[in-house]
Amino acid sequence: MAKELQQIVERAVAQVFERQLPKLQEELVNRVLAELPALSAEAGAASSAPAPGGLASSISSIHHGTTQKEILRGLLDAGGAYAARLALFVVKAGSASGWQARGLGDDDAIKDFPLDMSSGPAAYAYQNRSVTPANIAEMDRRFVKQFGGPENEQLVVMPLVLKDKVAALLYADGGANNLLDATSLEVLVMATSAWLEVTSLRKQQAQRDMESATASIEAPAPPPAPAQSVSSFSDPFAGHAPKHVAKVPEPEPEPAAEVVEVAASASAASAAAAPAADPFAGLSAEDADTHRKAQRFARLLVDEIKLYNQAKVNEGRRNKDLYDRLKEDIEKSRSTFTKRYGNTAAASVDYFQKEVVRSLAEDDLSVMGANFKM
Repeated sequence: MAKELQQIVERAVAQVFERQLPKLQEELVNRVLAELPALSAEAGAASSAPAPGGLASSISSIHHGTTQKEILRGLLDAGGAYAARLALFVVKAGSASGWQARGLGDDDAIKDFPLDMSSGPAAYAYQNRSVTPANIAEMDRRFVKQFGGPENEQLVVMPLVLKDKVAALLYADGGANNLLDATSLEVLVMATSAWLEVTSLRKQQAQRDMESATASIEAPAPPPAPAQSVSSFSDPFAGHAPKHVAKVPEPEPEPAAEVVEVAASASAASAAAAPAADPFAGLSAEDADTHRKAQRFARLLVDEIKLYNQAKVNEGRRNKDLYDRLKEDIEKSRSTFTKRYGNTAAASVDYFQKEVVRSLAEDDLSVMGANFKM
């Protein structure tokens, strides 16, 4: 009884969280904008600085991201209106490595670039968690040699703080045209940190829903067996560290309350099926139970992909390239399924692949695209 009550409460909390998410996003924008200093009408630079409305639009574009990678790319894209050159460095264990850049000329060269953290503005920004303006002469010499510096020699390094830790450093300078609005960039970094925290909380809630749903599916008749849990979500930046940085294992896919309802309805339908129609009637009771669990778990995983990628699903069906658009999510969920059922009696049937075609492609294999192999 207590367990059922817990599941009901968890579903209710997830539903409320989903409904309140747009309001939370709006509140974040307003709070970040409230941190802006009053714009002086007499300031000579006011005429060249982007209007607050433009800054709000930039923050909104960052909040359109639903994954860490999309959010961080949104920061760099939006930051291009306030700095001529930008580079984002991921910080792991006190070391900073290049991730992506804008305006450096050869932006791809920033990937895997090791930034000197022993001194200079990068070290100061990291150690003090503060925005650090500096002269290019103080910057990492290898960075300056490879990417050059701004015309006016002025730059700024900003820490992106997540869960009380500096997860990344944003380098910015004015390039050849001296475009550098450090105040607006700082607001964008604050908005990015806040939104990454929100998505982290959202994933943690969805993760708890996944564990609850899995427990309800995998709990056999008495005596009850503990449900297998999925790894918890911890570092909201870890999933999108560049390739040269050791990655923290990513969480298993996280469903929402609707997925729990799908699992419950599937369970009820299976229980109501007549023995004569049972496709597993010829198997032992243990093997049949394993097949049913594998089938239901595959449905959970695919329903979760649909839930968090509705726009991509619709576009992929229209353009017949669904697999290319969802490859990362599909393969990550496939790996999850294989880890759980790849060495069981259910391995003889690829339930996950079947569910991808049935649910995502609506039984039309052509919409998956040429790169999808059965």
